[in-house]
Amino acid sequence: MADSNFIDYVKFCSRSGAGGAGSVHFRREKHVPKGGPDGGDGGRGGHVILVGNKQLWTLLHLKYKKHVIAKAGANGEGGRRKGADGTDIVLEVPLGTVAKDAETGEVRFEITEEGQEVILTSGGRGGLGNDHFKTATNQAPHFAQPGEPGIEEWIILELKLLADVGLVGFPNAGKSTLLSTLSAAKPEIGDYPFTTLVPNLGVVAYRDDKSFVMADIPGIIEGASEGKGLGIRFLRHIERNSILLFLIPADAESIADQYNILLNELKKYNPELLDKHRLLAISKSDMLDEELIREMAKEVPKEIPHIFISSVSQYKLDKLKDMIWQALIE
Repeated sequence: MADSNFIDYVKFCSRSGAGGAGSVHFRREKHVPKGGPDGGDGGRGGHVILVGNKQLWTLLHLKYKKHVIAKAGANGEGGRRKGADGTDIVLEVPLGTVAKDAETGEVRFEITEEGQEVILTSGGRGGLGNDHFKTATNQAPHFAQPGEPGIEEWIILELKLLADVGLVGFPNAGKSTLLSTLSAAKPEIGDYPFTTLVPNLGVVAYRDDKSFVMADIPGIIEGASEGKGLGIRFLRHIERNSILLFLIPADAESIADQYNILLNELKKYNPELLDKHRLLAISKSDMLDEELIREMAKEVPKEIPHIFISSVSQYKLDKLKDMIWQALIE
């Protein structure tokens, strides 16, 4: 099943390479019986590096990597020859990947751009050869620096989807149907709660070859911020969306109540989510007449722009795209 390929959390041990030791060596040639020290420096240990790749959308390729180990640097040699640096390990990750320290939970950095390259675990520095330690009073040092050890640490990578618009709603509100209608995305669709078990991304074409990215987030239920239903696992994907499009079906008992429950769950998870631009679409409106729409519109919260739509009949979907685009450029 394609759904099982979406992995947004991995934990692994990252170990950088140790630096090579500096060399203790003296120049010895036929006509130079007492040449000075010429020990070379050790090579740097290999780094573990993360690189952003916009072609990736999941951490699946890292799911079974429990240990990532970079190579050690080579020791220095005589003739001031520096040891080779250890080979770096480069891990490509999707844009929106957050690296955390597994023990403290501290966020190290975020990968948000194509080609962005950040060292996750630094390799040990190579030791200096004895050539660096000669002085006027010690012209033949018989010592050199050892290389620095590598670092071993447990790392968590979390993915937060980068999308322009995030669909927010209860299970079975019609989010997947809307995404599949507006874009080429083909999420699983069914007439039962929690059809969507993983986020889905789709590119929505707009006028004059413009486009924007929409994310279908698994349905929220009351108590999601405390872990109920699918819990908070997918709420973090909403953090990166520029606009939140709330989707509430026309047959809901109370549009205002559903909207307030959804808003409250977002607030409890992260109050900063309420600073995002919000739009409200009332889905499954193809069976409503104009008079009923006017009556239901009186119940809609006044502080949020709204529109009645139908994904099946494509009722007012062009107007919805206009609303989204206007909000994006604002």
